[in-house]
Amino acid sequence: MTAVNELIQGLDTRLRIGSDRAEGIDQIEVIDPATEQTLTTVYAAGTGEALQSVDAAAQAAPGWAATPPRQRSDILRKAYDLMLEREEQLAELIILENGKTYPDAIGEIRYGAEFFRWFSEEAVRIIGEIRTAPRGDKRIVVLPEPVGISLMVTPWNFPSAMATRKIAPALAAGCTTILKPASDTPLSALAVADILTEAGAPPGTVNVVVARGSSGVVDVMLEDPRVRKLSFTGSTEVGRILMQKAGSRILRTSMELGGNAPFVVFKDADLGAAVEGAMLAKMRNAGETCVAANRFYVQSEVAEQFTNLLTDAMSNLRMGPGIDRSNQVGPMINSAAVEKIDSLVSGAVDARANVLTGGSAAEGPGFFYHPTVLSELSPDAAILGEEIFGPVAPVVTFDSEEEAISAANDTVHGLISYVYTSDLNRAFRVGEAIESGMVALNRGLISDEAAPFGGVKESGVGREGSHHGLEEFLELKYLAW
Repeated sequence: MTAVNELIQGLDTRLRIGSDRAEGIDQIEVIDPATEQTLTTVYAAGTGEALQSVDAAAQAAPGWAATPPRQRSDILRKAYDLMLEREEQLAELIILENGKTYPDAIGEIRYGAEFFRWFSEEAVRIIGEIRTAPRGDKRIVVLPEPVGISLMVTPWNFPSAMATRKIAPALAAGCTTILKPASDTPLSALAVADILTEAGAPPGTVNVVVARGSSGVVDVMLEDPRVRKLSFTGSTEVGRILMQKAGSRILRTSMELGGNAPFVVFKDADLGAAVEGAMLAKMRNAGETCVAANRFYVQSEVAEQFTNLLTDAMSNLRMGPGIDRSNQVGPMINSAAVEKIDSLVSGAVDARANVLTGGSAAEGPGFFYHPTVLSELSPDAAILGEEIFGPVAPVVTFDSEEEAISAANDTVHGLISYVYTSDLNRAFRVGEAIESGMVALNRGLISDEAAPFGGVKESGVGREGSHHGLEEFLELKYLAW
């Protein structure tokens, strides 16, 4: 704790605007969700500071776009090295402001750092093309160019990795950036920005604007004609609003939105592996992630056995503050999150679902909710249509493969799905039939910096990670020669 307290005390909590540190118009308390105590305060921007950040990004844009790819690559690689050197301190910072357990927090830092390494490699592989036109009268030359100033709005549940996953490809492509982190967890974003500065990112290439509410600050930046890209991770409801606003200026937009992930277990699955995968898919970050398994569909023949195994695993988890590294389940982000989870569980119980373990909030201090397993749900239960964002696993039975696919697709979301079966043909058949941008086959953890992350339907537009993530920050220019 001493090192973490020193880290918080030594962290400049002012806004990062170009080479300046601005105090903004207000201050925001950062709360430890495990204790409900104030950790520190950070400065909050108004519309004036938001426009100053656009000024800084615009001033830096021409020079950064002209910076040799190898130099951009070296800066990102240095940032990767610095993150790993400080992974313990950065992980404990996440534990304090977000509430994660130690394994989740250290995993996030390592995962987030990998985006700096991956896109440091991609920065020197931005490829255009030249070819002869079919009529033979000219050469078709295609040049990739940076899309321009990129505004990034990130959520509280992965305060470090969501920042690196957006900033790294933008910088690799030659774009300058403005990050608006969640006001619940701004400290990790400030720490990431400082690491990039130390790694050599020029002033104005990475700006951080913390704000109490997104609307006014984000709106004024979206309305500025110099901003050419919006990348948002958050709820579908907010994403829909931001997309409408971005549409008025025809902005390049990428959205990673809500999920309602089905976890499908067939009777031929290895049930031990399925439960292990279910715990990863459900309980990573205590269920506060868009890729968390949200609905469990288990074939009738093995439903009782799987549910009993899952209940045992969930009931044996140790809950408490993540600063104690023996704890396995941390708090929710705030009291509103606990109230939402409790409302969904109460609604399911009122509809005659069985509570096999958990089913209630824990006594304070801290925003804790007991790991919960529900059974005997009807296929149309309201909880199956909501993103729970907490440690609750509702289990529904099915009989046929067709029934499982239909149930999995019965949602407006399509981010990720999980399928467990020992039949390879069925795995690919079901994986192709399910409507989601990602499918985990006999895996409970799917995220990889080298893979395209994103969804279909109302779960988003565009992809992050992989070379596709770099393309989100590039425009193509055609020259006829």
